[in-house]
Amino acid sequence: MNTGVKITAYAAALAATFGAAYGVGTGVGPVEEPKKAGHGEHAAAPAPSKSGAADGHAGHGEEAPASTAAAGTPGGLQVSEGGYTLAMETPVPAVGKSVLKFSIKDSAGKKVTAFATEHGKELHFIVASRDLNTFRHLHPVKAADGTWSVMADLPAAGGYKAFADFKPAAPGARGITLGVDLSVPGAYAPKPLPAVAPTSTVDGYQVRLGGTLDPGKAGELRLTVTKAGKPVTDLEPYLGAYGHLVALRDGDLAYLHVHPNEGGPGPDVSFTATAPSAGTYRLFLDFQHEGKVRTAAFTVTAGGASTGTKASVPAAGEATHDAGGHSHG
Repeated sequence: MNTGVKITAYAAALAATFGAAYGVGTGVGPVEEPKKAGHGEHAAAPAPSKSGAADGHAGHGEEAPASTAAAGTPGGLQVSEGGYTLAMETPVPAVGKSVLKFSIKDSAGKKVTAFATEHGKELHFIVASRDLNTFRHLHPVKAADGTWSVMADLPAAGGYKAFADFKPAAPGARGITLGVDLSVPGAYAPKPLPAVAPTSTVDGYQVRLGGTLDPGKAGELRLTVTKAGKPVTDLEPYLGAYGHLVALRDGDLAYLHVHPNEGGPGPDVSFTATAPSAGTYRLFLDFQHEGKVRTAAFTVTAGGASTGTKASVPAAGEATHDAGGHSHG
């Protein structure tokens, strides 16, 4: 199948506004989706179109959510937007493994049951700790009544934020990213943000971050994947892409603005990003190789006394990717 696989964005507004920033990095050239991958049904997701953006979703396509674009508000900062609300049924999960349940409600308070499918899923769900040391990318399952559920492993007490990225299957609907706070009871000992460093090591892979991140100005973020000192040139498509990037701003966990770039199946995965403000950001790159998805995490400074982009090595085991019950690390 001769298809140009592109980078798309999960919660990224690809217009000049600041929307959510879940970037999906892919490559150009003939790519066949593997029949079997480490995530089962995920491998069956169709490859994005040659435009570099798929399905017209603000996270996967070229249009920003109307209300987000109009207000200039970064994605994920609001629990309600455009007549839709993220309603958690389990706002106080326990430490360790527990089931999270939630729904998307419309302006009449009814649970939404019809969603557009984007990259093989009707909804993508992300949970991050307020100190940005823990990151979970989850794929929940929807019941007939519109209730979503997913197993999450939250390693410590404290504050977390959950993000739902979806597009209602309604005429004229656009992609939306909503955010809601979660509280895990218990003794809370926040961890400091990992220091800035150029390389992240995860499961024997080294990922180097290069490029620049500037407030109000587009810059390239280039992530290079190696293993045992050798470049990885056979990254595998995951949800129709070679890499996925989530970017969160320290302090309020706002998503920053990310644009996709051309590229191949490694070792480089490239994104164009515009920071909405000076400050510190945390980047999480998901990539798949040898049937397993891994997550490399970085700390990035935009503007201020330290300009440009650098990355930090995350605490071992804290940045993981879980797809609806499948273990990835």
